[in-house]
Amino acid sequence: MSVKIRLQRHGKKGKPYYWIVAADARAKRDGKYLEKIGAYNPNTNPATIELDVDGAVKWLQDGAQPTDTARAILSYKGALLKNHLAGGVRKGALTEEQAEAKFNAWLEEKAGKVEAKSEGLAKAEAEAKAKALEAEKAANEARIAANTPVVEEAEEATEETPEVEAEASNEEE
Repeated sequence: MSVKIRLQRHGKKGKPYYWIVAADARAKRDGKYLEKIGAYNPNTNPATIELDVDGAVKWLQDGAQPTDTARAILSYKGALLKNHLAGGVRKGALTEEQAEAKFNAWLEEKAGKVEAKSEGLAKAEAEAKAKALEAEKAANEARIAANTPVVEEAEEATEETPEVEAEASNEEE
């Protein structure tokens, strides 16, 4: 029985949500699976990925073949790196502590990159909101300016009329 690590689609139409599962290659896409090892939500930015790295490594060591998308997700979360380092430990090239230190250093670096992207997206969103607010203020001021002269001219005309009438009545007296 060949085992695949693949995505199993859940969620509603237009809002996909995936489980990352180890399943028999002959099973249907959304059918029977052997073990759920994570979840993937592409609807958020950046995408939300929850993965049991140790479970994924166990399946990779047992010969499970990830699909292209699952391979990208496993690589992004470090499961493929951990599997590679575990192979080095088995061959004697590394000790368990060295492999764990390398993996933790990689995780910290990756977390920093993800945090930087999140901050960049938040900053860009704040700038876009500020620009939209300025554009809205300018549009409102332009609309008010376009309406105001008409009102002022009418007020000036009505204000002049009583004065003119008052002067005219004073001249008659």
